[in-house]
Amino acid sequence: MKRLAVLFDNLGPYHIARLAAAAKHFELLAIEVSSTSGEYAWQPTMDVSFKRKTLYTEPLQGKRRDLAGLKRIFNQVLIEHGTEILAIPGWSGFCAVIGLQLALKRNIPVILMSESQGIDAPRFLIKEWVKKRYLSLCQAALVGGTSNRLYLERLRFCTDRIKSGYDVVDNSYFLCRSEEIQKDKENLRTKIGLPDHYFLASARFIAKKNLQRLVCAYADYRRKLQKMERSPKKCWHLVILGDGELRSEIEALIDSLGLNDVVHLPGFKQYQDLPIYYGLADVFIHASTMEQWGLVVNEAMASGLPVLVSKYSGCARDLVEDGRNGFVFDPYDVNALADLMFTISSDNCDRISMGLSSREIISHWTPETFAEGLKQTVDIALASSCPRMGWLDKILLLAMSNL
Repeated sequence: MKRLAVLFDNLGPYHIARLAAAAKHFELLAIEVSSTSGEYAWQPTMDVSFKRKTLYTEPLQGKRRDLAGLKRIFNQVLIEHGTEILAIPGWSGFCAVIGLQLALKRNIPVILMSESQGIDAPRFLIKEWVKKRYLSLCQAALVGGTSNRLYLERLRFCTDRIKSGYDVVDNSYFLCRSEEIQKDKENLRTKIGLPDHYFLASARFIAKKNLQRLVCAYADYRRKLQKMERSPKKCWHLVILGDGELRSEIEALIDSLGLNDVVHLPGFKQYQDLPIYYGLADVFIHASTMEQWGLVVNEAMASGLPVLVSKYSGCARDLVEDGRNGFVFDPYDVNALADLMFTISSDNCDRISMGLSSREIISHWTPETFAEGLKQTVDIALASSCPRMGWLDKILLLAMSNL
């Protein structure tokens, strides 16, 4: 089997199942730059079924200037593993750039793992040109889905060298756990203090997650029900998992709208606790104004939930079929989201059928899908010649690693 090294900044719960699936096909080494994440409060993952090497025990903010030390440690890991091919996560992290530099110096083919899409952010000619140069140094790419593939094609990366399946979760974990929770749902609901019916969202409390508009849409949804003289008991609650810098602003908004009793903020939940909230929910909402993919949507669908997903989420084009397992919406249109919340929560909506459709659709996006996509990109990369870095490439990579 080929000796493959896969680089991530941090090995979180999302990575474990897909790497375990890939390890069945390769002599795989997972290289994590740090054992803790600078973005998520995940508990460190201790036991894995594949080889893992951790470069640092803390996030690298304070070590970013010691690029020579990082390169030395990273290079030694590649040598000890006998790495024949390296997979790196995109281009925005300086560790991915260093990985590309080291691989090129050792004539190791590189697979780019990417979930960027063209609408993620404003695009500037000079940055797009730099990305094209960067991509020209990679032999193959593994992307999330359609939107991510189209962006690499726009950057002139060869279509035949792009495969899908990067963004997957452990479907069986969420499916089995949600079914277990259903067997004891009333006791769990009482124990945790969750309402009988609720919309669920899960996100960091940052601007692009668009949680303020979600709260406003929920307030509009309640007003629509009140105008129709529906009983308050018919009105679902809203549960938002997560935490972050905007929490106080979101709490203030909830208070100003008089929603303190019906909007719940349980905080950030660890991986083992997530299935409880999915298993007791009725509908999942992902309202981001900018999202490369949205793995929480995978989790919700594997748990058997209908989904309302922002059209700017990378997963929307591949995972959501309007009217079948949910709906896609404009995250800037509060009224439209409120209307969808009203529609999907009505007695006329067959949410059971929609949830089953979610599971059927997501069954094609599994850790094995990731492993198969990785196998295909490895074959493509090994059949390609490694490019030589010109002086311009060396300057660009040096500049990118120092950003």
